[in-house]
Amino acid sequence: KIKSKEVYFLSLVVFDFVCMFLYCLSALESSDTDNGLCGWIIVGLSILLMLATLPLSIWMCIKIVKEYERAIIFRLGRIVRGGAKGPGLFFILPCTDSFINVDMRTITFDIPPQEVLTKDSVTVSVDGVVYYRVQNATLAVANITNADAATRLLAQTTLRNVLGTKNLAEILSDRNEIAHSMQSTLDDATDDWGIKVERVEIKDVKLPQQLQRAMAAEAEASREARAKVIAAEGEVNASRALKEASLVIAESPSGLQLRYLQTLNTIAAEKNSTIIFPLPMDMMQAFMKRD
Repeated sequence: KIKSKEVYFLSLVVFDFVCMFLYCLSALESSDTDNGLCGWIIVGLSILLMLATLPLSIWMCIKIVKEYERAIIFRLGRIVRGGAKGPGLFFILPCTDSFINVDMRTITFDIPPQEVLTKDSVTVSVDGVVYYRVQNATLAVANITNADAATRLLAQTTLRNVLGTKNLAEILSDRNEIAHSMQSTLDDATDDWGIKVERVEIKDVKLPQQLQRAMAAEAEASREARAKVIAAEGEVNASRALKEASLVIAESPSGLQLRYLQTLNTIAAEKNSTIIFPLPMDMMQAFMKRD
């Protein structure tokens, strides 16, 4: 039993040494050749320390990143060759290496309401939504201090700059065009940061209360003017129809009498107590001639 335990322990130690030797070879291959003599000495001491503390040191060297993450490894302050690592398992040297995890998922944030002076000198408050993701993890870490904060600030200034070139009518009607213009501008500006702006949406446009009342009064006056024009056009059409009807009735005196009877029938159907019967002037002409 003692010999079996010793064999198991020795095999475990040998396996750890082989794994760490292979890892050290890969680490040396991925190291930057510009580290200099001092850098190589420090890396060698780190490897020796790691081998001397096996198998405890292996738990400090093994790191895991998730499917939606990437790890940027720094060795003596330099990014190791090969770029971002992951997803899955990777190794680092305990004394000389450090790493930063970068989330590659799409990130959404709201643009705070911005007070914007439009091209026609109207003050409006506009807010929006931006969707972006990290496209290049190395650039997002090495080229900018905080990519998320920088993208948020850039979105606010871009919103003000784009809306400053539009008048109020264009802002209210061309939201899709404004969002597309903002997306193109943001995408070009964040390309050096490794950021991809996927979508921009304008959420709401808030107008001042005085301007809302003025626009409501203008719309009401416009509707009343259209109503009067429609009523006048109806009167003109009704007058023309009555004129044509009178010409048709004048050709047949009996038709006029039938129209009188139809009018009396309509009045009687409404249960009125007083009935006005129009007397034709033709009946009075005979009495006027006798006088």
